[in-house]
Amino acid sequence: MSSVKDTIQAMARESKKAARRMSSLSTESKNQALLRMADALVEQKEYIRKENEKDLAAGREKGLSSAMLDRLNLSDKVMASMVTGLQEVAALPDPVGEVSDMMRRPSGIVVGRMRIPLGVIGMIYESRPNVTVDAAALCLKAGNAILLRGGSEAIHSNLALAKVLQDALAAENIDAAAVQVIPVTDREAVNAMLTLEEEIDLIIPRGGEGLIRFVAENSRIPVLKHYKGVCHVFVDESADFDMAINIVMNGKVQRPGVCNALETLLVHEKIAAEFLPKAAAELEKAGVEIRGCEKTCALVPAARAATEDDWPMEFLELILAVKVVADLDAAMDHIIQYGSQHTEVIVTNNYTNSQRFLREVDASAVMVNASTRFSDGGQFGLGAEIGISTTKLHAYGPMGLKELTTKKFIVYGDGQVRE
Repeated sequence: MSSVKDTIQAMARESKKAARRMSSLSTESKNQALLRMADALVEQKEYIRKENEKDLAAGREKGLSSAMLDRLNLSDKVMASMVTGLQEVAALPDPVGEVSDMMRRPSGIVVGRMRIPLGVIGMIYESRPNVTVDAAALCLKAGNAILLRGGSEAIHSNLALAKVLQDALAAENIDAAAVQVIPVTDREAVNAMLTLEEEIDLIIPRGGEGLIRFVAENSRIPVLKHYKGVCHVFVDESADFDMAINIVMNGKVQRPGVCNALETLLVHEKIAAEFLPKAAAELEKAGVEIRGCEKTCALVPAARAATEDDWPMEFLELILAVKVVADLDAAMDHIIQYGSQHTEVIVTNNYTNSQRFLREVDASAVMVNASTRFSDGGQFGLGAEIGISTTKLHAYGPMGLKELTTKKFIVYGDGQVRE
């Protein structure tokens, strides 16, 4: 009987073979496959729902929270969004084969760059089975193969979705190994996957900070990381108050449980006495708990005193850390110390300050006078995203199709040899 490691390695080798074939597929072939997958999800809806119900029943028996069960549930709405997602990815421009930066060198050779797939993407994720389809769609359009390891709580759903996608690929005469879900639920499967640097080109973990740190610490393969989203808004002394309050409210209240939600508000001391009570009144109406510095607590009676642990915290709920700062430099110092390189915002009418903030703040998305909630592949025009990277190699920020490719140099000559 083969071991877990042997099983994973065999699957990874099949992925590598499939990736080679995927890299040369035409745009038309990839699009046809994606559209057939979308149709197959509709046709196989009852089968998928039946398998999903096995996971939901097991989750209820284990006592999973209603929020976790909601994430597991392949409802009609979620199924429809997966179908739409496949159709939308099919409609996106294909980045593979794009040639750029062509230039003639003094030697006479012409040098340029061609965009190519990364190869095999290994994805380790938790809970949401719809990620199986979303990730597969993006990886396939970018010419990659994908090896997926979902959470044990969604194993029946993920395997069912993989079967439907593989059948659709086979019907288009494309190697079904381009999309594989690992059928092993224990942690050993993750450990085995992380050692396969000869077969897997990139690991993308999606889930809680604990999972991502485990993957980063144990992988021999490059990892695209996104530990957490500690996003700040700095309200400068020249800010329009109504605009600032709208931006703060949208960032904190619209969807507090996502990584691009606002977690810390920084306010210039020159406007704090006027601005903070107005902003706090709106936040309190929406049920937001404010954890403030000493100056904030003096201006907002309902605020609780913030502790040192609150400044780097990703609350993911209706809690907001608030600090009064001396100026732009103090705000940027705070962001450097406590930020997570996700999304940072300045609200200002001072052009010089806005440009300094854009240049000097190190985050994957830096914004002037806009909500943190815009930090998203769809909102940025990528069409879709596989995740957000807060590391700089090789992608920084929301990752779309281009971020699932790289560039190689291409050279045209007519007999040149180097002197």
